Amino acid sequence: MKALILAGGKGTRLRPLTYSIAKALIPVANRPIIYYVMQHIRETGLRDVGVILSPETGSQIKEALSTSCEDLNLTYIVQDQPRGLADAVRVARGYLGDDPFVMYLGDNVIGHGIREVVREFQTAGADAVILLKEVPDPRMFGVAELDGGGRVRRLVEKPQRPPSNLALVGVYVFGPAIHEAISQIELSSRGELEITDAIQKLVEDGRIVHGIRLETWWLDAGGKDDLLEANRVVLDKWCVEDVQGDVDGESRVAGRVSMEKTAHLRRSEVRGPVVIGAGTAIESSFIGPYTSVGSNCVIRDSAVQCSVILDGVRLEGVAQLSHCVIGRNAVVRRAADHLRLVRLTIGDDSEVVI
Repeated sequence: MKALILAGGKGTRLRPLTYSIAKALIPVANRPIIYYVMQHIRETGLRDVGVILSPETGSQIKEALSTSCEDLNLTYIVQDQPRGLADAVRVARGYLGDDPFVMYLGDNVIGHGIREVVREFQTAGADAVILLKEVPDPRMFGVAELDGGGRVRRLVEKPQRPPSNLALVGVYVFGPAIHEAISQIELSSRGELEITDAIQKLVEDGRIVHGIRLETWWLDAGGKDDLLEANRVVLDKWCVEDVQGDVDGESRVAGRVSMEKTAHLRRSEVRGPVVIGAGTAIESSFIGPYTSVGSNCVIRDSAVQCSVILDGVRLEGVAQLSHCVIGRNAVVRRAADHLRLVRLTIGDDSEVVI
């Protein structure tokens, strides 16, 4: 069995960040999203992994994985245009051959691994197994309807009248029959080859397709609010107290705070869950819960909470930053004394004076 990780696409909902960084590399709790995906692949015991790339950001993905996935046999496959998930499988056909494979979307984060999904495929004699999650508004997703035994009756992409509240999570296991199914579907109204249409074709052909309900959380970090929620949940569930940095006697650290060795805290308060990257200097500031601060940042005379701060950011004299996403090397500083809540999404190398 192989794995296929989808790390292409243009990430339009996360612009301006994704003008300069691949969506799968945007950090959640200071780790690129794709690192969580790769860890779940490792836990299944799979080692042969194909990675779908876009021409624009492929080199970034390669560089990031070259230093973190030495234990995996990586093969990079370029999808020249984002024409849908089923098209990504079509592009990877030569790599996949007739081997069964796990397909995992590179911008998804789930609360536990995928071994159960792989086990179900191997023991049930299925042609496909899909991971599903109950959602409040299934009209935004591919939706599955199951029979009483967990077998898929039908799938619909973004239906106005959903047959259930079970959304496709973005983790699939396929046998070789999926390739024939993809060859028989047509482009959707969005101009894409939809994986839901291909799975529905398997169902119509009498193939065995099982659905497994995800009992823990699932987050698609595709937009700003989704990214902040993913950061909040990951910090809440997985952040541990590990303060290795330099904290002076006038500072206070409370709760689960992870701080790397070369970071330092001066006359400041940090209230976890919070992660602080290497080389970051925090002075006369407050870092509130559910905040990730990247490496080599400088935060002075500022207060920030519930935010994602990427590497190299500089904050000076800014009060009450909340629910912000601030791109690499951006500068946010106060021009005059005033107090108000500020909400920002700032791209790389920006400077904002407020």
